[in-house]
Amino acid sequence: MAMMCKDRAMGVRERGGRGDEGGGGGRVPAVPGGAPPHRVAVLVRDGMLPIEVGIVHRIFGEARSAAGERLYELVTCALEPGEVRTDADFTVNVAHGPEALAEAGTVVVPASGTDYGRGEGWCAGRLGPELTAALGRIRPGTRIASICTGAFVLAAAGLLDGRRATTHWRSADAFRQLFPAVELDPDVLYTDQGEVLTAAGVASGIDLCLHMVRCDHGAAVANDVARRTVVPPHREGGQAQYIRRPVPEPQLSSTGVARAWALEHLDRPLTLRDLAAREAMSVRTFTRRFREEVGVSPLQWLTRQRIERARQLLEETELAVDRVADEAGFGTAASLRMHLQAALGVSPRAYRSTFRGPGSEGGSGSGPGSGDGGGLMA
Repeated sequence: MAMMCKDRAMGVRERGGRGDEGGGGGRVPAVPGGAPPHRVAVLVRDGMLPIEVGIVHRIFGEARSAAGERLYELVTCALEPGEVRTDADFTVNVAHGPEALAEAGTVVVPASGTDYGRGEGWCAGRLGPELTAALGRIRPGTRIASICTGAFVLAAAGLLDGRRATTHWRSADAFRQLFPAVELDPDVLYTDQGEVLTAAGVASGIDLCLHMVRCDHGAAVANDVARRTVVPPHREGGQAQYIRRPVPEPQLSSTGVARAWALEHLDRPLTLRDLAAREAMSVRTFTRRFREEVGVSPLQWLTRQRIERARQLLEETELAVDRVADEAGFGTAASLRMHLQAALGVSPRAYRSTFRGPGSEGGSGSGPGSGDGGGLMA
């Protein structure tokens, strides 16, 4: 999971330059209470997709502290102020130029129609002088994210070399040819490499922005934003499920009933046989269809849900860590620590302290053992 979450919980404010491998973290948003909100700059270009710009403003703009304070300040900028063409029949008047990038803690680069190899702005993966100069204004340590084919800009700037990244599945082949040094994964909704993040096609920008809010301010804030925006706080599976295949697949029975049942019984030891029985399938058939629908194995999905449940309890309750572990299905505090460390890079105590404050740790818990904590075969 997110290096960003790890650095947030460890109190990292700024680390290294934009080229640091796996540096993680970037600039952590300001804590409410007198400090200014974290500034997010959205860099738009001719041929911009309005929906992607709107996604960034909506998700970050809806994030509020418990006291109702805005957690982010949004500013839209272009290579030069003025009218910017969209891929629709209207333009957008942008008041800010690239100087706004120098004051941002996070920079988001949405797609442009020119990224797809069409229009005057296409330069075969090379940055034009204006865009190069604009990116040069970004301060070291700034978190940088792309949406859709905005990843072409980050890759052309050398920010993705040696890193895992994604882009729209339609552009995957062209991306690989232009940027062989990037580890492209076209099947996921987004990637997080610490200071550099990428989202797949268009609406996956919602998933990425919610992920950043979640890492910055915790699951409760991100879930509140999702509710306000009427979107799921976390989408299962990846981009692969949206790719049209040459031969239609047969209609598959859903595994949704089993997933809904599992979410209501995360505190129980659950087996593959238990889940398969909910769908009246064999274990083998259930496992195959689960992966086809969700994009991950039942074990990976269940572990992820238990981690999210543990995060919610750590943020929203005073339960001791061993009780949180039991409620989330990990069984022991040691098992919870192991899983949370693997997923987020922090301990339960550090996570709670980060997102609730040092006075809300609620007991350490110290159950013995370090098993798999109620995994599918527990």
